[in-house]
Amino acid sequence: MRAFIFPGQGSQSVGMGVALAESSPQARAVFQEVDEALQQNLARLMAEGPLEELTLTENAQPAIMANALATLRASGIDLESKADFVAGHSLGEYSALCAAGTFDLATTARLLKRRGQAMQAAVPVGQGAMAAILGADLATAQTIAEEAAMGEVCTIANDNDPSQVVISGHRGAVERALEIAKERGAKRAILLPVSAPFHCPLMQPAADIMAEALAGAAMEPPAVSLYANVTAAPVDNPDDIRELLVQQVTGMVRWRESVAAMAAAGVTHFLEFGGKVLGPMVKRIAPGVQVTSVVSMDDLDALVKEI
Repeated sequence: MRAFIFPGQGSQSVGMGVALAESSPQARAVFQEVDEALQQNLARLMAEGPLEELTLTENAQPAIMANALATLRASGIDLESKADFVAGHSLGEYSALCAAGTFDLATTARLLKRRGQAMQAAVPVGQGAMAAILGADLATAQTIAEEAAMGEVCTIANDNDPSQVVISGHRGAVERALEIAKERGAKRAILLPVSAPFHCPLMQPAADIMAEALAGAAMEPPAVSLYANVTAAPVDNPDDIRELLVQQVTGMVRWRESVAAMAAAGVTHFLEFGGKVLGPMVKRIAPGVQVTSVVSMDDLDALVKEI
């Protein structure tokens, strides 16, 4: 069994998608359609930068999705016949749903542009922060976050793999957590270069905006089940997917549990489209599975021969 998986924010880089667009008419068509949907030359920003502008949440989210979908479509692989499940990390969940036919490409691009704007606007710059705690499991990270909160928000944002948990909340609380993590024996605890505290209760204003945006979005059942971030369980019903996407804005990304659940369901091969971020996490979660990360045309050629 196979799962097609899609990366989240942090996988953007200047030059992304250029080789794909040069080599594949299908990839070029993806970038053109996204540009038209957003009324923005996002493809040029992806190709030429500057990185500071590409990294802005409202640009990074649709850019990462466009790159992932361009990679998948350039492969010519029929998802419905080759995949058993899809999943994505945070914004990658939208990429997964687009790949599986729940949203069309233009709708996905507009939703992610709106999501990025809403998440950036939810908390004034400087008031929130995120940090990665390395070498600590979920239970330890939760204890650290609870102790650091002291009346402020400090919660688990991403349970990425057995050795990497990300916390999010008020800057003061997250900075306190860094010190506590050292005392609790974490290998490392580092602030992340993000512009807002994602996946925590401070994002509620963004969740409200996305509830409205998703209510008006056309949706179809996915061609294969989505393993949802907030439940780590498969879902097919569009109304349920809509509600889970709203919850995802403030909720924890249960990536470790999602991968483990897919492996337990029989998935032996995870294919990551448009990045090489999730593959190492998957191997740490389920060491016995096969992982293929597809970014370049060489990667695509190898995958097509293999699959």
